[in-house]
Formats: sequence, structure tokens, C-alpha cells
Amino acid sequence: MKAFFRFLIVLLIIAAIIALCGLVSYNGLIRKDETVRQTWSDIDAQLQRRAELIPNLVNTVKGYAAHEEKIFTEVAQARENLVKAATPADKAAADAELNTAVGRLLAISESYPELKAADAFVRLQDELAGTENRIAVARTRYNEAVKIYNAAIRGIPGVYFAKNLGLESATFYEVPAGHEAVQEVPAVQF
Repeated sequence: MKAFFRFLIVLLIIAAIIALCGLVSYNGLIRKDETVRQTWSDIDAQLQRRAELIPNLVNTVKGYAAHEEKIFTEVAQARENLVKAATPADKAAADAELNTAVGRLLAISESYPELKAADAFVRLQDELAGTENRIAVARTRYNEAVKIYNAAIRGIPGVYFAKNLGLESATFYEVPAGHEAVQEVPAVQF
């Protein structure tokens, strides 16, 4: 009888340890999922911030280069595509398109010395450069969170909980095919 109680106690301890490991794993997966969501929200906020800066930049350039209508249309369309994009892949493609259009817009400014000297334009360029840096940092954090999360739901014991929780692999924020070369913002020289 004594051996039976010892066996029962050992069994209860093992069951408690397994339950505790399951609880810790469950909570860890939830935290990682929330981190991915939060870091995606950071990217989205910075992309939105940049999208809000673009019309001001376009209007400033328009005042000096009214005959460059094609680029203004391209920038507006690219901005609209970014605002409408929902998934990380769609956002990345729209972001690349907008980067290209804004790069061309800034290249046009090189032809207008009075524009390059305008305070509003310089401030907007600085704001845009700061936003680009924030986007780069947010992308890096998001991709790191995705890597940790995806590893957790594919590894043991996460693989046993992920499906029951409805958790699926998250998508990395990657540059779409054809946009491998990052557009460089032209240097402004006075």
C-alpha cells in the first residue's frame, strides 16, 4: 500500500510538472503572438506617418515644378496603394512602389535650386528621412518577432498548442521580387 501511495504521489508530481510546462508554453505562445501583432502595428503606424507626409512633400514640389504632373500622379497612386494594402506582403510591395516614386520626386527637386533652399521642403525631407529610419527599425523588430514566434509554434511543445489556439506562421516583411535594390534618397546639397 505504501508503494502505491508513493507511485501515486510521483504520478501527481509528474502530472503537475507537465501541466505547468503546458501552461508556461501556452502563455509564451500568446505573448509571442501579441509581440508580432504589436510590432506589425509599429510598422503600420510608421508607414501611415510617411503616407501622411507625402502629400505635403508633393504640394511643396508642385509649387516649383508644376509641369512634372506624371510623377505627382505616380506618387499619389503609390501612396493610395500603400494605404489600402492589408497584408505584410501587400504593404511591402506598396512600400517599395512608394519608395521608388518618392525617390523620383526627390530627384526632380535637384533641378530646382530654389526648391532645395525652401524651408518647408527641407523640413519635409528631414521628416521623411526620420520616418524612413523609424520604418527600418520597425521592420527589423517585426522580422525578429516573427522569427521567434514562428520558431516557437514549430518547436516542441508549441507545435502541440499552436493548432489548438489557431496560431499560424507569421509572414516576414520582405522586399518583393524586383525591388531588391533599395532606392537611395538623393543627397541634398546647398
